[in-house]
Amino acid sequence: MSTAPATLHAGAAAAPPGFEQDRIVPSSPRDPLAHPLLEGLLGEYDRRYGDLPDHAGAAEQEVYHRYPAEAFEPPHGAFLLLLRDGEPIAGGGFMRHADPLTAELKRIWTADRHRRQGLAIRIVTALEAEAARLGYTRVFLTTGFRQPEAAALYHRLGYTPLYDPQADLAVLFKLPFEKALAKTVRDA
Repeated sequence: MSTAPATLHAGAAAAPPGFEQDRIVPSSPRDPLAHPLLEGLLGEYDRRYGDLPDHAGAAEQEVYHRYPAEAFEPPHGAFLLLLRDGEPIAGGGFMRHADPLTAELKRIWTADRHRRQGLAIRIVTALEAEAARLGYTRVFLTTGFRQPEAAALYHRLGYTPLYDPQADLAVLFKLPFEKALAKTVRDA
């Protein structure tokens, strides 16, 4: 089931040479195609944070229950899947954050066996383009202190940390970032 817009920013979903069978499609966290990615994300949280006392149940709550699927659907959100030969291999979404001009990226994920191919960059770029198309001018996101790859990705993509990188990251736990989006003309 897909209620997200069918038209994405031109070029945002373009596959690199050799991956022409890849395509980014609008979806929903309710879509059965999204379930393997959400389960993978839940497993990743368990592997990285499962030894922490407050973790039990928190990861599942975050992935499945904290935000309703509708939050990731138009008119205020989107959820995208990157399909390779029809198989979901990466994805993510955004929803409205604290104000009408800020989107919050959530549930960015690449399947384990498809990492180190630039797929997360493609998903984040496509989400940014779709957020800009919907009129958002700023993107906010958080990652966990045990996800240095994600923090490095957001740095590379021009996100500004909203925390002191010299601080004890374990004490901070969540690492917030923001990025201004290029202004676009909102679709009529």
